[in-house]
Amino acid sequence: MNPPNDMSHRHKLSVNARVQSLVKRLSLQADTLGLIESTDASGVRIIDATHAGAGAGQLIATLCLGGLGRVDLQPSTVGSEWLSAVSVKSSQPVLACLASQYAGWALQATKEETGGKKFFALGSGPIRALANKEEILKEMGYQDHIDADAGVTALVLEVNGPPPPVVIDKVLKACGLRPEQLTIVLTPITSVAGTTQVVARVLEVAMHKVHQLGFPLADIVEGSGVAPLPIPSVDQAMAMGRSNDAILYGGRVHLSVRGSDEAARQLAKQLPSSHSKDYGRPFADIFKDYGYDFYKVDPGLFAPAEVWVSNLDSGNTWHSGAMNLPLLMNHWQQEA
Repeated sequence: MNPPNDMSHRHKLSVNARVQSLVKRLSLQADTLGLIESTDASGVRIIDATHAGAGAGQLIATLCLGGLGRVDLQPSTVGSEWLSAVSVKSSQPVLACLASQYAGWALQATKEETGGKKFFALGSGPIRALANKEEILKEMGYQDHIDADAGVTALVLEVNGPPPPVVIDKVLKACGLRPEQLTIVLTPITSVAGTTQVVARVLEVAMHKVHQLGFPLADIVEGSGVAPLPIPSVDQAMAMGRSNDAILYGGRVHLSVRGSDEAARQLAKQLPSSHSKDYGRPFADIFKDYGYDFYKVDPGLFAPAEVWVSNLDSGNTWHSGAMNLPLLMNHWQQEA
């Protein structure tokens, strides 16, 4: 029998099967959550979270996790410095974060294809595991399926409006879906819902760096994280900066792993964002200095501020990093 942390055991889980009720809840609770629902000409459902609050962001983040994690809104752990926070917990963090939540599906179209402006966005959510377009999914050996008759799924995009028809058509063809099976959720970063679902990626950001560091994904058993929840800015670059800063300077993550103590200790030591050469300034400033090109930012910066790594095989725990509250508070609030 395979041990519980064996990847082949995890791959039997279907992120798309687990989100069926969540996709339907978005539609059923649209009015109460402040979501605007519509249907495009092809029959694809569009759910716009531009004017929605943290409750909608919480549900969207749970959907992004493929139904394999819990997202909660809670009082912040930084005491009187800040009031609100988002927490995430998953007993299947590899699948929840890397096979579903990670914004890794590049969707684009030229001006010629759209008949207007070119389009680019990174898609997240369980639909990624249907398309199987990304190297990380192929490396994991994970590809999901969906019920051909009644299955529904979702694509989450951090954009201000629906993608052009040519992009929607590409998504449907790549996943073998009928229009009525697809819901596209729009979560602009300038919205409370959009900021909430991004900050809820605190565990996913840690998992992505774990993968970059070469730690065996099969040895990750469980994970949890918490980060303070900022108020979004009306300026898109500033709003994106605040949501990233929440994780890079205020995010705290605990991972439970198996394997050697030395591997667990090294993971704890190398994981925090403070190891990056770009650490120490608001992300909006860093992003601007790099010409608004994500790929020029040091990848090591995308990590939580503080981590704990516990080895279940030995019972030992290592701690590294620290929150940088002065940086956050200097840019998030003004004295009355």
